[in-house]
Amino acid sequence: MRHTSQRRAAILQALTQHGSVQVNQLVEQLGVSAVTIRTDLGALESQGLATRSHGGATLARTPPTEHTVPQKDAINHEQKARIGAYAARLVQPGDNIIIDSGTTTISLARHLRKAQNVTVMTNGLNIAWELAEAPGVDLILTGGLLRKQSLSIQGTQAEACLQAYSFDKLFLGVDGFDLQFGVTTHHEAEASLNHKMVERAKKIIVLADASKFGRVSLHRIVQLDRVDTVITDAGISPEYRDGLLNAGIELLIAE
Repeated sequence: MRHTSQRRAAILQALTQHGSVQVNQLVEQLGVSAVTIRTDLGALESQGLATRSHGGATLARTPPTEHTVPQKDAINHEQKARIGAYAARLVQPGDNIIIDSGTTTISLARHLRKAQNVTVMTNGLNIAWELAEAPGVDLILTGGLLRKQSLSIQGTQAEACLQAYSFDKLFLGVDGFDLQFGVTTHHEAEASLNHKMVERAKKIIVLADASKFGRVSLHRIVQLDRVDTVITDAGISPEYRDGLLNAGIELLIAE
């Protein structure tokens, strides 16, 4: 298993299942050198997911489980609806925006059906469906490969679509939000595309219900210094409320 992302995901899966791993066992299972395995364990440790020990590592933090879109939509549904409604108030006539795929961002899309003179690019099939008949919205879909688990379009073609555009705002959904490690997602290709979205937008707005804080998924999108605004619900902890404000990030509570 030569691909770094796949290998680290396999190591993390083993850690989650067994609570610990040994370097010599991983060398045999994954067919790479001990140096490579130690580098992988160091990367997982830097994310707060593993603690290295002599000859291996132990699980430090269980990463969040990736659910299907219907499952995600049912989790904290009311909070996501309020966050989406609040986010829609930040969209002004004449705006050019990106809406990332996700179940918090789909709530935003539902509240933009009556928007006027707004251009939306999205990589989410569910987002596009919500806005397909919105008369005041010009809709642009990225090209690329459909990931059915998340109904998101991704890959090099999707990333290339972004290069010719400049957007006023990016509304970004995330799987994890950590004060040290930044914002993360489950899948490498989605993280890569999200990072490209960040590069093409003037303002980065993260939509995250309170359950996302303190979680770290395997793939980082960006560190917190690239985030301008976070919209969340009243369940955010004092630690994260203070941490975001101390980082200079605008915090908006959808109540």
